[in-house]
Amino acid sequence: MTALGTSSTVAVVGTGTMGQGIAQVALVAGHRVLLYDTAPGRAAQAAGAIGSRLDRLVEKGRISADARDAARASLSPATALAELAGAALVIEAILEQLPAKQELFTALEGIVTADCLLATNTSSLSVTAVAGRLRHPGRCVGLHFFNPAPLLPLVEVISGFATDEAAATTAYDTAAAWGKQPVRCADTPGFIVNRVARPFYAEALRVYEERVADPATIDAVLREGTGFKMGPFELTDLIGQDVNEAVTHSVWQAFFQDAKFTPSLAQRRLVESGLHGRKAGRGWFDYSEGAPRPEPRTAEPCPAPASVGLYGKLPGPAAVLRELIEEAGIKVTGDRTPGAAEGFLRLPGGVRLALTNGCPATTPAQEKCIRFDLSLDYRAATRIALAASAAVSEEDLAEAVGLFQALGKQVSVIEDAPGMIVARTVAMIIDFAVDAAARGVATPEDIDTAMRLGVNYPGGPMEWVERLGARWVGDLLDSMHHQNAGGRYVPSSALRRRADLEDLVL
Repeated sequence: MTALGTSSTVAVVGTGTMGQGIAQVALVAGHRVLLYDTAPGRAAQAAGAIGSRLDRLVEKGRISADARDAARASLSPATALAELAGAALVIEAILEQLPAKQELFTALEGIVTADCLLATNTSSLSVTAVAGRLRHPGRCVGLHFFNPAPLLPLVEVISGFATDEAAATTAYDTAAAWGKQPVRCADTPGFIVNRVARPFYAEALRVYEERVADPATIDAVLREGTGFKMGPFELTDLIGQDVNEAVTHSVWQAFFQDAKFTPSLAQRRLVESGLHGRKAGRGWFDYSEGAPRPEPRTAEPCPAPASVGLYGKLPGPAAVLRELIEEAGIKVTGDRTPGAAEGFLRLPGGVRLALTNGCPATTPAQEKCIRFDLSLDYRAATRIALAASAAVSEEDLAEAVGLFQALGKQVSVIEDAPGMIVARTVAMIIDFAVDAAARGVATPEDIDTAMRLGVNYPGGPMEWVERLGARWVGDLLDSMHHQNAGGRYVPSSALRRRADLEDLVL
């Protein structure tokens, strides 16, 4: 272990929510902590706020009164930057403005000792650029905590182009000693979480812009259909639309306006209107007192069919549907079709019911087809989205709705669109993750850890590609690219290589 000992002083510059949270983490871990802010009196106010939070931890039995008293005694506001001279680690949590961070670290370099570690908590700026003006940039590392820092376990440890390996290791081990789960990451736009998570927001916004479904329905399908803790619209309202949009725009610009990272015009208009989410009282949803929350689109109860045909094998997680259908008392017939390209169900009225594959349900041949959306766990899912082709009648659609209702699922019927909601979102997240791993941004294990702990995903995307298969994901994205030319859905070369390797093994 090369973690800083508790006898080492930690300084935090910037006393907003994140700065206070990081200071609290270091205090509880046993360090002496100095707080500094350029605004007069702000550091003292922050110290008082931290003390109040420590009191609440005592009330909840999380820490002892003695530990609280020791932490309070170890916390000191600084009135000048020069007072940080004895710190072994300085963590900045100031505004996300590169010139301001560069100016701060340049000033600190003339104050602190030669072996003092300088860390930036930036969520979207280049660590390499932050350290670019330093005489000794090797001591600068990214320590990206997630808000609220005292509660969320993940810390991304980012090595800039010039960061010394020893500095990154000390930062990693120190975060671990503080009870956090650190992951290592190269200095690329968005690091791990803000890079790989972009499709979770972007695809939901695109689905909304395409008028496939409303925000409440999109949220419900992702939340109840596959286990995300919050839907993208309610989550961005919580984060702040201005904050989320700024990160999206920053990552897009940093990737030279790559189509895969294109921001949403709908979100831009929301931000321009001042509808920034919960903190503004309104974003995608109205948070004013007494305002009703919109309900997701949910189909009325329909009778279940007495039997369905199964032809071929349903792909990936959908294979369990046969068991669920039989457990619901519905007879399953068929079971094989020679040469079938994909497994599907046949409803009594003749409709083909199949997992979305990136193509719309409507075909030039006007086949009667209904697509159902992906779930990572159909047994646990409580909501499924359906999309019908133009040839499907109301009676045909009712049979499909009744089938899934008999399995204990609520059903949201959405407009016909390639990839529907969950499938396109999960496929894009997987593609981003596989690409990041191939480019050495982080290890597959660290990517999965970051996505589970940083944004509370129901699993890691590198795990998902193992379950779904890279070929299935790549084919779905290829189909979507055929429907939406422009480059957004072109599978990464890393995903294509992985799919080719799967084919060789099979």
